[in-house]
Amino acid sequence: MFSPGEIPRERKKKQALCERVAALLPHTVVLFEDETILRELPPLRCCWAMRGERAVVPITGNNARRCVFGVLNPKTGTRLCSVRHRNRAEDFRSFLHEVRARYRRWPIFMILDQASSHTAKKTQVEAEALRIELAWLPTACPELNPNELLWQKGKQNVSANRTFETVDQQASAFTQYLLDLSPTAARKASGVVSPNFWLPA
Repeated sequence: MFSPGEIPRERKKKQALCERVAALLPHTVVLFEDETILRELPPLRCCWAMRGERAVVPITGNNARRCVFGVLNPKTGTRLCSVRHRNRAEDFRSFLHEVRARYRRWPIFMILDQASSHTAKKTQVEAEALRIELAWLPTACPELNPNELLWQKGKQNVSANRTFETVDQQASAFTQYLLDLSPTAARKASGVVSPNFWLPA
């Protein structure tokens, strides 16, 4: 689905991706990949205070973080998540091995943004060796990646306005929540079943 207000290069890139997906072999697995950061200090989206007084939000000097890598199959709703301490090229390459282990011998067509960890030469060589074709979304268009909506749902229902003893506990609860969604619920939450979703089913 194409929007009237999008700039020509975005439309051209989306069209090329749609055509490439349509030309894939029938047994090729199409995946959307993305990462999100979880912080020890959770997002504060609501609180209360006495009328006329400011709310006091205590914080510590630490704000540990974890990076969650994830893929979504828009056709089946299946997901794979992996938690890492950092979001570096080597972390992404390790995740590619997890994806390959999950899908074993099937060809993989992975749609993702143009982050430096994704476009690094070593990453592209590793992906080719794993028989994972990387396909780039238009620059600065996170709304085209359905994982973004899954991240939002997880943060709203798990992370926001809550504290955990450790950031690792939060990451575990966050990924478990997303993985516990049924395939139908995951597809609905990510928006891929919408008639306005840009990549045809």
